[in-house]
Amino acid sequence: MNAKLLYINTIGCQMNVYDSEQIAAHMAHLGYQQTSSLQAADLIIVNTCTIRKKAEQKAYSFVGRLARLKRKKSNLIIGIGGCVAQQEGDKILDRLPFVDIVFGTQAIHRLPQIIRQVQKKRCRIVDVEMAADTQAPESIIGPYRETSVSRFVTIMRGCDNYCSYCVVPFVRGRETSRQPDKIIQEIRTLIDNGVKEVTLLGQNVNSYGKKEGLCTFPDLLARIDEVEGLLRLRFTTSHPKDLKGNLIRSFKVLNKLCHHIHLPVQSGSNKILKQMNRKYTRELYLDKVLKLRDTCCDIAVTSDIIVGFPGETEADFESTLNLIKTVEYDGLFAFQYSDRPNSPSVHLPDKVSDSQKIERLQILLAVQDEITRKKNQALVGSIQQILVEGFSKKEISSKPANGRRPAQWTGRTSTNKIVNFYHDHNAQDSGQAYLGKLIDVRIEKAFSHSLWGKPLAGASTAKRVKGVECYAA
Repeated sequence: MNAKLLYINTIGCQMNVYDSEQIAAHMAHLGYQQTSSLQAADLIIVNTCTIRKKAEQKAYSFVGRLARLKRKKSNLIIGIGGCVAQQEGDKILDRLPFVDIVFGTQAIHRLPQIIRQVQKKRCRIVDVEMAADTQAPESIIGPYRETSVSRFVTIMRGCDNYCSYCVVPFVRGRETSRQPDKIIQEIRTLIDNGVKEVTLLGQNVNSYGKKEGLCTFPDLLARIDEVEGLLRLRFTTSHPKDLKGNLIRSFKVLNKLCHHIHLPVQSGSNKILKQMNRKYTRELYLDKVLKLRDTCCDIAVTSDIIVGFPGETEADFESTLNLIKTVEYDGLFAFQYSDRPNSPSVHLPDKVSDSQKIERLQILLAVQDEITRKKNQALVGSIQQILVEGFSKKEISSKPANGRRPAQWTGRTSTNKIVNFYHDHNAQDSGQAYLGKLIDVRIEKAFSHSLWGKPLAGASTAKRVKGVECYAA
């Protein structure tokens, strides 16, 4: 008997990537194997995002194309999960009559039961019930389709901050943290399956465990730092208002914690920050960046920016540009503001026109691109330690004509910069031996979003000295 096939399309953030892995794990217990073929699938799940209007439109566009496939394959089951499902509920069934299942962000652990009902009764089901208990259902580990060096681990769900532009509290619920022992158990299982790096996920990791009386987030980091077999540890996201000295010190004292922090600022204008309900000022934010760099001199700082928030004037936008130039971020995720259902900012006056938002976004990205290129160029000639993650995107998407072209591999520095390099197929050592290893690479070229280097012979010589990675020439 042939195994049933599952196709998952994941749209959105790292949390959705993790949730899709959980979906695949639950479905494996029902006998479903993942496939990359949409046409071959017996079950199609679209894991959606609604944080921006564009992401929601992308989800509906993809699902709309499935109607033709459903007409050809009547037994095909189509499900929509994630934030759009949580937000829209049974409205989706009215809009898309060929969809069988709509399940919310807290219904993943109920999905096997839902699938069984649909298979048995050929009914349509909506489950967007928020979990009534204070502890989120525990994660499960599913089968691996391929070797994975780096994986996400959710440590908490939901959010209590209620930024005026954000729908997360409405579609993912209030903040709940997982038990630390369960988190560490999951990480150990991942390591047993070949994982070398984990990224801890939460809407605001700084507030981990506070409501439940668990250990603090820095304490959790310290415990994970001691897990044998783990090479690197990352986390996202930190809310600036809750970033304290004990977490900043973690970058200095923990050997496995990477020198990178994603610290979303959203705007450089105090007026706009107040309207966003961010609960910090520009001055407080800059002070925390300074403390991070005083503690860990090579730390990379990345951020999120929203342009065109209601009421944003040219002066407000100039304040944001000034903040970017002052901080000199290593990278930015910048977006145009869009009204989202249930968010308070929908009702704010003085909306910025689409043309202004587009223009401001282009200006902002040009400023950041120049800063990023300068920072990357400064690394040329240096020796960086990278964790090799596998073939680069270019290698995966192209095949050499004669099969003898050197393989292009990729990895990341502790500061989260992508480094690509060649390994000659004719070399005595196998390129596969690089996978999941820390190696030293001399940086030879710098590009806008990546670096190019040459691996150095021998084991990595990188070591920590007072929180700074030092590299032997």
